[in-house]
Amino acid sequence: MRLCNSSTATSYMITRCLYTKTIVTHSLDSTIIKTGFNPDTSHSNFQLNHLVVKGKLAQAHQLFDQMPHRNTYSLNTLISGYVKSGNLDQARELFDTMSVRTAVSWTILMGGYSQHDQPVGAFKLYAEMCRWGTLPDYVTFATLLSCCDETLMTKTLTQVHSHIVKLGFDWTLMVCNSLVDAYCKTGNLDLANRLFVEMGMRDSVTFNAMITGCSNNGLNSRAIDLFIDMQSCGVKPSEFTFAAVICACMGLNDVLLGQQFHALVIKSNFVWNVFVSNAFLDFYSKHDSIDDAKRLFDEMLLLDCVSYNVIITGFVWAGRLTESLNIFRELQRTKFNRKQFPFATMLSVAATETNLKMGKQIHAQALVTEAGSDILVGNALVDMYAKCDRFQDANVIFASLPHGSAVPWTAIISAYVQNGCYDEALQLFKQMREAYIYGDQATFASTLRASANLTSLSLGKQLHSVMITLGCMSNVFCGSSLLDMYAKCGYIKDAIQVFDEMPVRNTVSWNAMISAYAQEGDAEATLRTFERLIESGLKPESVSFLSVLTACSHRGLVEEGLAHFKSMNQTYRIDVKREHYASMVDLLCRCGRFDEADKLMNEMPFEPDEIMLSSVLRSCRVHKNQDLAKRAADSLFNMEVLRDAAPYVNMSNIYAEAGQWEDVSKVKKAMKDRGVRKVTAYSWVEVNHNVHVFTANDRTHPQIEDIRKKIDVLWRKMDEEGYKPDTSVILQNVNEEVKVESLKYHSERLAIAFALVSTPEGSPIVVMKNLRTCMDCHAAIKIISKIVGRDIIVRDSSRFHHFRDGCCSCGDYW
Repeated sequence: MRLCNSSTATSYMITRCLYTKTIVTHSLDSTIIKTGFNPDTSHSNFQLNHLVVKGKLAQAHQLFDQMPHRNTYSLNTLISGYVKSGNLDQARELFDTMSVRTAVSWTILMGGYSQHDQPVGAFKLYAEMCRWGTLPDYVTFATLLSCCDETLMTKTLTQVHSHIVKLGFDWTLMVCNSLVDAYCKTGNLDLANRLFVEMGMRDSVTFNAMITGCSNNGLNSRAIDLFIDMQSCGVKPSEFTFAAVICACMGLNDVLLGQQFHALVIKSNFVWNVFVSNAFLDFYSKHDSIDDAKRLFDEMLLLDCVSYNVIITGFVWAGRLTESLNIFRELQRTKFNRKQFPFATMLSVAATETNLKMGKQIHAQALVTEAGSDILVGNALVDMYAKCDRFQDANVIFASLPHGSAVPWTAIISAYVQNGCYDEALQLFKQMREAYIYGDQATFASTLRASANLTSLSLGKQLHSVMITLGCMSNVFCGSSLLDMYAKCGYIKDAIQVFDEMPVRNTVSWNAMISAYAQEGDAEATLRTFERLIESGLKPESVSFLSVLTACSHRGLVEEGLAHFKSMNQTYRIDVKREHYASMVDLLCRCGRFDEADKLMNEMPFEPDEIMLSSVLRSCRVHKNQDLAKRAADSLFNMEVLRDAAPYVNMSNIYAEAGQWEDVSKVKKAMKDRGVRKVTAYSWVEVNHNVHVFTANDRTHPQIEDIRKKIDVLWRKMDEEGYKPDTSVILQNVNEEVKVESLKYHSERLAIAFALVSTPEGSPIVVMKNLRTCMDCHAAIKIISKIVGRDIIVRDSSRFHHFRDGCCSCGDYW
């Protein structure tokens, strides 16, 4: 240690006593007198130190102002008090008044910058210290290096390293440990490892720094190897060692290895340590072992607020919301700091359950404990109120949050997207960009979902470009959202390219690709990709099977569908949900296997819902099964709530096709009496970044004359190709001429005609429709694709249809 003079040495000793909260002894007072300090000043400093230790800074500053003689120790003491209280500005103001600054003075203020996570400020202060001419000591370097993070430039850190070597502190274990830790925190694992190897002496802190650094930077196997080396060297692990090693086990996704370390922790008698136990709680809860986590939680001798937070969050992730709520109630009966309660997690439970009453109660508790100002809680409140359809409250909370980062913007955008308010979400994204907030991966994932559901390809491509510029393409969730956007806009080739270029894939990305193929009706590609998912070592999820069953339904692959349906529970232990039964009922009914569908509905653990019965009704119309249709319709008509008039319309159509017009009138009267209305069919197409919407026989579009002329031209050419209008799809008691005229101007045909007159020849046309395309339009579009020599993609409520050269990708089965 280098000390400039005896005064500096004395000041340094006093400050060390202050940091360790020891009592200033008579021997130290005599040292002060011997070095020439004024006894009155020494007494005042003692009182000043006492007030600072007690946290009475106002009184301490008042005493400081009244002192006739102050010295460096006086200023260091008061600066230290302000640093510890978090008042860095006041500490800096006092520091700037000092005419004499010791290494202790600089170190205290550096510690303040470190506490406030301001590494740039700390290193600027160190540079100023060097210009001032004050020599740092080993505590200065340890303090300075403790504030390093990933934002720090490697060049800056290596310059400090060179100073350490020059001043001879490269043999001081504390400094070397801090330097290893700093290199790890800044992502310079090679430099950290080189220094680690060259160190003549290592302790548990050295190994902990390297193990933690490797674990945090994804070098999990190296972290485990370092632990083995640590054991070989006879260095005893600490609680921090085990926490870092468990983090590495999580990174390796190795449950067995984690259990082996758990056994070692018990053997090493660290199981009593709450810090280590919390790490194991986190490990088990993140590896689908929530029951093991709960068992450990119940056995822990000591619990803290973190223990409760981890187990509650684990139950939420596992979907066991009731148990998470019970443990939260148990937490409320403890005496832990309520500000640290998992309010954000519990608000997510209220959001998932759309339980506004619960959400408001948690909001009130957060406000009482002043946790409502926490950004995570604020974002969770926005999400909860939005999911509970209280957008006004969500917007009020959003307006109160600091908008300097993308986090609150992402919360409100995601909330709008999850509630189907896609236009509003895109408007918010536009406002965010205008505020020069660039967004993060989560922002782009939500915004891409909005553009996907609006089938806005132009916006999706713009987002793709911005993501490339900002370097977000390596993020698996961004890539999956981008894939989904291209797929929902009908550009399956672009979706496949995004999938193939992903550097990393997880179940989300695989499910996105499987779903894309299922939407296309490409059952072979869907099943092939599902098999590739399993071969990759990942486990299929509930949504994976839903896409597979949907694809089988679009192709009539009954046996394949049944095999995968049975494997869900028998092979993969996945609970079969209502939507899986609905897909199987749809698959069986489409193929006319009504007895099997009826048996499946009788055996399932819940009553058939509107979706299942509507599926039965649609298939009965195709297969002319009027008796079953009547039974399904009666069940639907007796439901308290119906989404729309589709069941009435389908039953009316069944009667109309049979020529039973009296029954048609009865169904329409029942529909009118109930107050449900038929959904208006409409189609839309995007041209030059604008979306154009059409309804049947629409005359409101500015270019309607050109559109109708194009349809007339196509009509004549279609007649030459042998097209005959199928007027049976017009289920109205009118003459044939009126029916033909009605078919001619269906919404999808108007949209296609508009695209033909507004886009370059040869370019593909993508049209979206809110309802199912009728049989006649399907036949007509096949012929149109052959006449115009263009690919025409139509997405209706059922699936995508790719028309080319007179053929459709669905094979006329949908």
